[in-house]
Amino acid sequence: MPEPTFEPRTTAAASNTTPHTHAHTAVPTIVVVGHGMVGQRFLEALAERGLTPAAGAARVVVLCEEPRPAYDRVRLTSYFAGRSPEDLSLVEPEFMARHGIELYVGDPATAVDRAGRTVTARSGAVFPYDTLVLATGSYPFVPPVPGKDARGCFVYRTIEDLLAIEEYAKGAATGAVVGGGLLGLEAAGALKGLGLATHVVEFAPRLMPVQVDEGGGAALLRTVQDMGLSVHTGVGTQEVTAGEDGAVTGMSLSDGSSLAVDLVVFSAGVRPRDQLARECGLAVGERGGIVVDEECRTSDPAVFAIGECALTADGRVYGLVAPGYDMARTAAEVIAGGRSAFTGADLSTKLKLLGVDVASFGDAHGAAEGSLDVVYSDARAGVYKKLVMGPDGTLLGGVLVGDADQYGTLRPLTGTVLPVAPEQLVLPAGSGGGPVPLGPGALPDEAVICSCHNVTKGAICEHTTLPEVKKCTKAGTGCGSCLKVIGQLMPPPEDAGLCGCFPYSRSELYEIVRTLEVTSFAELLDSHGREEARGGDGCEVCKPTVGSVIASLAPTVGASGYVLDGEQAALQDTNDHFLANLQRNGSYSIVPRIPGGEITPEKLIVIGEVARDFGLYTKITGGQRIDLFGARVDQLPLIWTRLVDAGFESGHAYGKSLRTVKSCVGQTWCRYGVQDSVKMAIDLELRYRGLRSPHKLKSAVSGCARECAEARGKDFGIIATAQGWNLYVGGNGGATPRHADLLAQDLSDAELVRLIDRFLMFYIRTADRLERTSAWLERIDGGLDHVRDVVVHDSLGLCEELERLMADHVAGYRDEWAETINDPDRLRRFVTFVNAPDAPDPSVRFIPERDQIKPDLELLAGPVLAVRTLEGTAS
Repeated sequence: MPEPTFEPRTTAAASNTTPHTHAHTAVPTIVVVGHGMVGQRFLEALAERGLTPAAGAARVVVLCEEPRPAYDRVRLTSYFAGRSPEDLSLVEPEFMARHGIELYVGDPATAVDRAGRTVTARSGAVFPYDTLVLATGSYPFVPPVPGKDARGCFVYRTIEDLLAIEEYAKGAATGAVVGGGLLGLEAAGALKGLGLATHVVEFAPRLMPVQVDEGGGAALLRTVQDMGLSVHTGVGTQEVTAGEDGAVTGMSLSDGSSLAVDLVVFSAGVRPRDQLARECGLAVGERGGIVVDEECRTSDPAVFAIGECALTADGRVYGLVAPGYDMARTAAEVIAGGRSAFTGADLSTKLKLLGVDVASFGDAHGAAEGSLDVVYSDARAGVYKKLVMGPDGTLLGGVLVGDADQYGTLRPLTGTVLPVAPEQLVLPAGSGGGPVPLGPGALPDEAVICSCHNVTKGAICEHTTLPEVKKCTKAGTGCGSCLKVIGQLMPPPEDAGLCGCFPYSRSELYEIVRTLEVTSFAELLDSHGREEARGGDGCEVCKPTVGSVIASLAPTVGASGYVLDGEQAALQDTNDHFLANLQRNGSYSIVPRIPGGEITPEKLIVIGEVARDFGLYTKITGGQRIDLFGARVDQLPLIWTRLVDAGFESGHAYGKSLRTVKSCVGQTWCRYGVQDSVKMAIDLELRYRGLRSPHKLKSAVSGCARECAEARGKDFGIIATAQGWNLYVGGNGGATPRHADLLAQDLSDAELVRLIDRFLMFYIRTADRLERTSAWLERIDGGLDHVRDVVVHDSLGLCEELERLMADHVAGYRDEWAETINDPDRLRRFVTFVNAPDAPDPSVRFIPERDQIKPDLELLAGPVLAVRTLEGTAS
């Protein structure tokens, strides 16, 4: 018999224990079958009402089928972006222990005896109940096609499913997803992220047929195809074919075509998991789902059903988390002796699929009699907006694809007459008629902002910070689509200054330095710092920030362009202090610039000789460069001299500046290439090298739409077209990947360079400290549309100045490595010990590994010390 866990992340049920019947207790026993998102929300609702063992009001038992407690299934795909299963957990540490709840993981219910009021678990344990709550969720529907059970076929529902897909994909090249709905497109994005060529097969005539209409589906289709996914709509899967070893080899489709694939993911919808209810005689719907009334009671008054397993009083089975949360609250309130009813739910949804914003709300398909559509569509930009209006001007619903910024405001206004003409809410900036900003201030206090937890604007406005809102109301902790609106409802901070030394933001300090031609940190602090900070040394926030601002404006304001000159040296971050990247054992790595990834055999040989002669570890980077690890401080100038003499220069891998411009081989070699991507990448990298910015900058140029250089994952990415170049901005990889947005299309070489000049200088001018272009683009008022207005249409009249600032940078560029090795005074800083300049650092040592070196970590850890007990004996 498994013991209950009060620390759910570490305890699992044993399946081979002796069956045991739990005795009735003096207080009522509530047994919850299922511990998904809705099951956990039900437990929280019980705790909020004091109906827990810790409060002495009830015994609460939870039977969980999966090997881990409840986790965020809405963000399941973020596992592939680096989030661990623990990161996805919805259970606060010590929640179960604090409330005395018994959680049995890996031990699902297998039978319900309604007459005896007991539940039997897979382990054989028998739990008596006074109230039973079924939160069994749903199961993935797999079409009954031949070959569906072949090796290499998966569903996309649990963390275990993702782990299995990830492992199998290591030996696969091409995958297919059956189903083009919400989860299907997420699965397709996951396969693409795993490096597989990916197909999406959708039986309906468009993607996401439930959420978006034909126009929205068309916009989504174009954008998805531009990302390199192959989409097949209006066809079904006839058969999954397998080889002699039983592994997937292909798919046959209903139009007679076939696909050669190695892996298949079924994501063709879900079905209510009602088997347990059927077997114990509870009423179920004709097409599935446990029948419940408005109180979420089943045909047995002692049994409740909530979430995706329930067929609710309005005749629907809801597959979204928000209605499930509403049911959880309703059931908890009724069990606690209160009154509550679930009569239906809002099916509005907003999410980002493959980097594309998609939202629908209200009567999205215009089913109401007499409804009228107000539509804006831009096929080139992949934007589609539709508002469904009633004859009296009432907003009934809408569909937003590609630009869903106004979802958070429009959804709460559904059912009301809009305060402005609807066309002004869908037209783009610069069109003459819109858009009119309609912020959260236009919403009434009773407007529901967080539909997941049914939290109104009024309830949110009672708090002053986002963490406070989340803790007290749970708003923003569900799907997350309301977070932007909540942020806009929060009062601005009283002090928006950069730090305790300056009352100004980074962008304001940039303008001060540029306008007044300030050339030193001390001058700026004494003239524009806070009174109490003037005459001081600054802090670790403002020093590198101001140092970066002065460096980026150096040619324009007349400051030294060398970041280690005079006062500038004291402002730099750790890596900039020695123009190299500090590693964990105190050694440094060196990355010479290899523009566009193109290098001659002679230069390759030089890098090899330098690495050999100095005993450096060599590694090819993801940015098409070669990294040399293991150099001591005193060796840096010697290595740079060898590299500079061979024609190399600093790759600025250590600075908040341009890192690389990757490229594919383009039309010169590739049969698919339509432009010379290598030449363009080299030109751009040499133009923007050394450009100091709020954060690092990465770029790439792809020679065709196959996107081999991964340009849409960069701060600015370029993809060749038959007519020229498409420019994408605001992308990044890392822990929070974001696809770049299309800024302009079919540009000539000169037009492309001019727009990048403007974009980069506008970003450097207005971004916050350590803010990537992706975060900046999402934060800045007006987002991409505003940036496009400024840098493409010159709406602020800044473009001439932005171009001049970039021209100053290009003209003033000097290689920092060459500047250092040619100046004896500058060379003096590159020593380990000032009082013993010729002595190497004795702590920098290495041990051999795979014919190279690695840091001696045992040396870094230091000696192992004996631990003694109080009696003085070694333990």
